[in-house]
Amino acid sequence: MNLKNNKIVLDSSIIIEYLDEESPYKNKIEQLYNNILQRKIEAYIPITTLSEIVYISTKIYQEAGFINPNENAIKFINWLLNYPNIKIAKNTIEISLLAGEIRKIAKISLIDCYVIATAKNIQAIPLFLKIEKEMEPCIDLLMKYNVQFLIK
Repeated sequence: MNLKNNKIVLDSSIIIEYLDEESPYKNKIEQLYNNILQRKIEAYIPITTLSEIVYISTKIYQEAGFINPNENAIKFINWLLNYPNIKIAKNTIEISLLAGEIRKIAKISLIDCYVIATAKNIQAIPLFLKIEKEMEPCIDLLMKYNVQFLIK
């Protein structure tokens, strides 16, 4: 990952991957979070992404056999909210409209569109874990929005 800008907007894929202790990307994920912790990177999470994170992390905790998966998901959200140098990016009308415009063209998830629109709005890099299958047909459009991937 070669960031020309040290300001990034995190997609849920990067955040959720942190929970996977056996992730093949664990080293890259830990390096990213260490860079955020050391203030080498300023990270943002769109407020709309929090709903996806709580949903997916609850499913992960449930599948892992946790007694109260929702409580663990909320603890994970609170951990994120308190992680140094990660900020929650509030939604604006401009971000909402741009996310809708991107969704019409790109046919990717609306939450992903919010990541991209938020990044454009705050002049940051939208960062995803890797190219998702639904992104492949619109990769040229994503490059116009400077979308980057932790794993190539």
